[in-house]
Amino acid sequence: MRKSPPERSGTVARFEVNFTRYLDANGKVVSTPLPRWANDPEVLLPLYRTMVQTRTFDTTALNLQRTGRLGTYASSLGQEAIGTAIASSMWTEDVLVPSYREFSAQLWRGVTMTELFLLWGGDERGSDYQGPREDFPVSIPVGSHACHATGVAYAFKMRRQKRVAVCCLGDGATSKGDFYESLNAAGAWHLPVIFVVSNNQWAISVPVEKQTAAQTLAQKAIAAGVTNEQVDGNDVIALRTVAERAIDEARFGEGPRLIEALTYRLSDHTTADDASRYRDESEVELQRANDPINRLKTYLIKSRMWSDQDDQKLNQECKQKVEEAVKQYLATPKQPSQAMFDYLYEELPVSLQHQLDAALISEDHG
Repeated sequence: MRKSPPERSGTVARFEVNFTRYLDANGKVVSTPLPRWANDPEVLLPLYRTMVQTRTFDTTALNLQRTGRLGTYASSLGQEAIGTAIASSMWTEDVLVPSYREFSAQLWRGVTMTELFLLWGGDERGSDYQGPREDFPVSIPVGSHACHATGVAYAFKMRRQKRVAVCCLGDGATSKGDFYESLNAAGAWHLPVIFVVSNNQWAISVPVEKQTAAQTLAQKAIAAGVTNEQVDGNDVIALRTVAERAIDEARFGEGPRLIEALTYRLSDHTTADDASRYRDESEVELQRANDPINRLKTYLIKSRMWSDQDDQKLNQECKQKVEEAVKQYLATPKQPSQAMFDYLYEELPVSLQHQLDAALISEDHG
């Protein structure tokens, strides 16, 4: 039944955006009660290990790119908590629809570091995950994968499956039509989809205050009738609490959710970017104090769940795992030139056939 218009002027609706944080930048508890699992090392330590492994992978990937053994690369420095918290809140049968900084989420869900190296080395076999077979490949176009996530969630609803699509995107994507259309459809159709906006303050060189007049990005979901909230994107305990609740609600019929995770992009946008052209290094240095890994590490040590010796051992283990992944990546035989022509057409157009012939001749003489 349609709602009748109000009989007289006045406020017809009010909205608010809630913000969640449990740990401050120094690892101090600033909000209680903590979730029960926040004192359980069996829950917290896997989160920490994934974040450290992601940081180690990220550093190595940058080194590979600088030495010509990897293509243009988008660092996740400072954003490791977001993907870790989101993925740890998902069920195996859920579907991750990622952008290009969700390495921690992908690693948690079973994508290997070798596969990630292959992807960023320009080899599409890196998207043929042997672990999460139904997770989507990395979306390089900004925001377009929000439509895919809504479509996946619609399929889940049609099939009456208790599964959730989780779409990770950046603040810049919230200025795209794809995002608004996907959000509106998800709200109208009451779909089991979560949109996680990693607000790292920069859409390449555009600061968030120049791309929107909205006080928050979370509130963009209000017009679509989608429940929304903000969370400290550098506090993995807060993130996991918010994500777990949102995903459970979506799974059991309460509709879509939008989570805005406030963080900061400590790196250049990609290795093809020079952020010093548009932001002051002093600003970046101030933000380093919010490092999500140091925050959780401090909390773990204060809580006697971890030690500096444990940390040294973990860092060494992570380095060894990355080194092994690099060896596997570099040892992977390159695909033949004709591979780029495969699988797109049932019958190759004449113009591309000429290019294929030239590629084969070049390879024979190479």
